[in-house]
Amino acid sequence: MSETVFYQRLSELLKEIQNVTSFSESFPEFESRILELFDCDRITIYQRNKNSFDIVSRYKSGNELREIRVPIGPQSIAGYVAFAKQGIMIENVQNPDELHRHHPKLKFADRFDKQSQFVTRNMLVVPIIANHILLGVLQLINKKDGLDFSLDDHTQAQELADFIGQKFRYELGGTSGPFEYLRHKKWVTESELKRIESNARNHADAIRRLIEDAKLMPEQVAMSLEVFHQVKHVSYDPEKYHLHALNEKLNDQYRKRNCVVILADVEENAIILMAEPNNAELLMEIESATGLINYDICVGLPTNILKYMGSTTGSDDQLGDLGDILDEIEDDSGDEEIGSDEILTEEAPAVVRLVNKILHDAKEFDASDIHIDPNKGTSPTKVRMRIDGVCQEILQLPASHHPAAVARIKIMARLDIAEKRLPQDGKFAVKINGNLVEVRIATIPTVFGEGVVMRILASGGAMPFDKLNLSPRNNDSLLKMIQKPHGIILVVGPTGSGKTTTLHAVLGKLNTPDKKIWTAEDPVEITQPGLQQVQMNNKIGFDFKTALRAFLRADPDIILIGEMRDRETAHAGVEASLTGHMVLSTLHTNSAPETVTRLIDLGLDPVNFSDACVGILAQRLIRTLCGKCKEEYKPEKEELDFLVRQYGEQYFNELGIDINEVNLYRAKGCATCGDTGYKGRTGLHELLEITPELRHIINDGGTATAIKVEGMKGGMRTLVQDGIYKVLQGQTDFVQLQKITAADDQH
Repeated sequence: MSETVFYQRLSELLKEIQNVTSFSESFPEFESRILELFDCDRITIYQRNKNSFDIVSRYKSGNELREIRVPIGPQSIAGYVAFAKQGIMIENVQNPDELHRHHPKLKFADRFDKQSQFVTRNMLVVPIIANHILLGVLQLINKKDGLDFSLDDHTQAQELADFIGQKFRYELGGTSGPFEYLRHKKWVTESELKRIESNARNHADAIRRLIEDAKLMPEQVAMSLEVFHQVKHVSYDPEKYHLHALNEKLNDQYRKRNCVVILADVEENAIILMAEPNNAELLMEIESATGLINYDICVGLPTNILKYMGSTTGSDDQLGDLGDILDEIEDDSGDEEIGSDEILTEEAPAVVRLVNKILHDAKEFDASDIHIDPNKGTSPTKVRMRIDGVCQEILQLPASHHPAAVARIKIMARLDIAEKRLPQDGKFAVKINGNLVEVRIATIPTVFGEGVVMRILASGGAMPFDKLNLSPRNNDSLLKMIQKPHGIILVVGPTGSGKTTTLHAVLGKLNTPDKKIWTAEDPVEITQPGLQQVQMNNKIGFDFKTALRAFLRADPDIILIGEMRDRETAHAGVEASLTGHMVLSTLHTNSAPETVTRLIDLGLDPVNFSDACVGILAQRLIRTLCGKCKEEYKPEKEELDFLVRQYGEQYFNELGIDINEVNLYRAKGCATCGDTGYKGRTGLHELLEITPELRHIINDGGTATAIKVEGMKGGMRTLVQDGIYKVLQGQTDFVQLQKITAADDQH
């Protein structure tokens, strides 16, 4: 049949279909016409079953089987087309290689052939879609005369399926829009629905307006979504559903941005709950990231999905998307600049929501700092967040709204919003997901306006000691050090290197009922039961040295001093340790050997310090490879030789690693890690144990180099060496190690 004749007959068929009111009643007549048109033996039209994750035959050739029902997924060809929403042609359904070219787990469900005695040879299967929603599947079976279906057949079958979907969407259970069912049931008027949809910023906002403005019940809106998406609706019912363990493989921000969560019912069956379940690409991403194969898809209201994630129903959930908030500010303000005086007089609440949203997302990203950097002229302000130690641009804020955002932050921190010429610093607390989070801010005037940096202080309990990821030698040595009854142990490194976290992990190991532990911290970020923790307040003269003197009168066993900032504090710490107390503290130095010379330069007596000091732990934080997507590879000999040289050939054998059998890992990127290839950070450590030989060198005024040489004889390994050990363990890669240690001459 020529292409011209085919389209003429197809056009005639579509006109006749257009004139009928019920596809069910007309199918027997149309069946023979469709089979003749495509020159094939059989046809099956499946309808999606919204109450279960499968498709069921609605119309079909042959009477051998009463019903054909297959799950949506690669367990069958029709099920796969329903899942992927893309048509496929299979020349030989019995050929696994051909099936696997479409999907590695695609199968032909031959049980139906066995039951009916019909032999399926080839197939052309296309989805029936209306308004991007899957309604069913059109399946053509066995091209006649031993031929295969052609690309023209595929195109024409899809045209027929699209026409059936639009014409009979109600008969197949669909509607033309997510809220059309509300109008059909007369729960909302057409004009009211149009107004709400036109004013809504996004899908979630439309749902909110329908419930709040149109006074609809959430169940009514959910029913409309269920009819439109053709999947079952799941409400918030924590007694019936709980979070599935596989949620941990998806980044929190990824789940919130896409409004999706994986649930499990009482029988531990997996359910992917989505606000917009017609997103096949998102489903494939989730499958890839989690390895999930068997699951149901359900639709949920955005607020209920957030509840399952653990978010509260308070203001954080109502913040919306950052881009939408900016659009709202733009709509409210036009081209006029928003001044700080307008903020004070209840100017657009969107600005307040913008700042809250930035803070909320920073916490979800597990960011340590937020940078709000103004730009020249009308160039947008950049909002960056330091995540896993690296600044990443999150948002560009229109320059006209920069003053409003800064003013809002100043108000929260009780700073002077009129003073824009001098630096200011302050702090405030904000509730995020039900937890109170302390934020410290600093404003600094730049040539383009005030820059703001907000530090999100860590909160919660101490990290377990065994989670510090110390090497076996460092782990054993540090445990031995902290069991001593008195002395000083220092943890050193730059700001943000995890010193406080390490000290609290040590305290967690020492925190027993028979010990009295005092801590002086600025600020108190980590709390532990059993500790007496004291917040410093420099405004009234309550600093570290004052606290230390007070602690010595309070019968301490162990004292933690947040930082040895000056000679007086360092001297008091040495005196405390020499009088029978264990003192823990931090210092900003680059390496363990350098710490000794730095304290001596501060004016400490070398003899007293060497007697008091038990050990010094230098550390850095390094980004770790994403456990989900990191890629294993066999390194070239040159790369391995380089690692051996960097570690030190004379020391390498102590690792017990056969260099010829080593496989390394590199970053790749996936949904779990936000396509960076890295997720989380771990510590690099350099532990210097003060031995009698080292005490002799310190007493004689030895240099940092001499201390390092002797320390390495005693078993100390540098930050670079510990980093190479963790590269060989597959925890990180050499690219990250170079970034951490490039400025240090560690080896």
